[in-house]
Amino acid sequence: MKEKKKAFKMPHLLWIMFGIILVSCLATYLIPAGQFITNEAGEIIGTDFQYLGHQTPVSPWAALMLMKSGLEGAATIMFVVMISGATISVVLDTGAMDDLMNWAVYKLKDKGMNLLIALMMILMAYLGGFGGTDALIAVVPIGILFSKKLKLDPICALGVTTFAALIGFGTGPAQQATTQMLMGVTPYSAFFTRLVIMNFFLAVAIVMVLRYVKKIRKDPAASMMYGEGWNPDQAGADVDESQVIKKVDMSWRKIVVIIIFLLQYLIIALYSLLGGSQTFDFMIAVMLVTMILVGIVGGMSAEELGQSFAKGLASMAFVAFVIGLAKVISLILGNGNVIHTIVYVLTMPLMALPKSVSSIGLTIIVSIINPLIPSATSKAAILVPIMKPVAEALGMQPNLAVVAYQMGDSFTNLLSPLLGWMVGSCAMAEVPFAKWFKWVFPKVLLLILLACVIVFILTVTGWTGVV
Repeated sequence: MKEKKKAFKMPHLLWIMFGIILVSCLATYLIPAGQFITNEAGEIIGTDFQYLGHQTPVSPWAALMLMKSGLEGAATIMFVVMISGATISVVLDTGAMDDLMNWAVYKLKDKGMNLLIALMMILMAYLGGFGGTDALIAVVPIGILFSKKLKLDPICALGVTTFAALIGFGTGPAQQATTQMLMGVTPYSAFFTRLVIMNFFLAVAIVMVLRYVKKIRKDPAASMMYGEGWNPDQAGADVDESQVIKKVDMSWRKIVVIIIFLLQYLIIALYSLLGGSQTFDFMIAVMLVTMILVGIVGGMSAEELGQSFAKGLASMAFVAFVIGLAKVISLILGNGNVIHTIVYVLTMPLMALPKSVSSIGLTIIVSIINPLIPSATSKAAILVPIMKPVAEALGMQPNLAVVAYQMGDSFTNLLSPLLGWMVGSCAMAEVPFAKWFKWVFPKVLLLILLACVIVFILTVTGWTGVV
């Protein structure tokens, strides 16, 4: 009897990061050491590069000795990420987000189909954009119920839930603070521009889902799930909405919790716009106040609030450590004098091109890498140490580089077989991943194309990310 081959499984992120550290050490032995010339202000002159003529290698042991320096260097970002995660944990534990979702769905359940789908997607996109976690997989049963009630296929169930939530999560203005910090950009700057971008892509996503709905209602055989046994005449036969949709009255406490949670992002963004000089200190202070207010208004006891905060803090501890490891990688490549060489080689083909094309190139590169590293924070920690000097060498505005990165980091999540949120949603809706991939792939290509157009427009208009 032949032994069954084990399916390939991606290694844990910890070992991926340690592997990248070893590869970085090897690079300092093999890649010619070099440096860009800098001006008096310390800014890189992207067209002026020189090789050192000798190697400055960093051994694996030396890399381990850089651990403390790397963790210290990333400490501010690490603590901001941890406290942000802890604050979101407290908000989720109040139940306000669950009640908002149930209340909205219950109120919308008897509306017209197109309006219902649009409003459901708007709700899901905003939940994803401002509080998105893979916990939102829990709403897929609501999408399944509605798809059955409206005699639509399971693809539509994913369309109004996970598809919309991941669009909001990928393009939302509150989701790239870590990338901005790593890029040396004021967190939540360009908040309003990115809010407009999110709503644009949300509108496009709604049109995509509604067109598919119209198509399968006209011809059920056009459904991706028709060959899997889906039949609109049988779709609503076993619907028991009382099992999923609950009548919820939004208490004043839950409403205030949501207002406080959203208000913190606005306050931090306004602080940056008004020229505040202690952004990180201000962020941590606002998040801690938000956490305490949310807990009190949400009716938590002191013990419950403390436990919820500790749980959220612990959940982000490993992510924070990965950010520290990324700083170690940056130190290795910097001390080995190979980071500038890598950047020089990468940017040489782009130097002769217009800056608008170069920024689009960043978006496409991140789009390709994104499905392989589905964790947005981890991906930023890995890529930004390379992306930042590339942007500097190309003379690209830092916030423009962040938007180019975000556009690449957004849409291919919908294709990733490594993203638990996406794969789990397919499993819950009983949609084979291959069917989902076939449905969503052309839509992802269109979304990336539109993202490139947006990046191009921002580049040629000289957008600086002030608002």
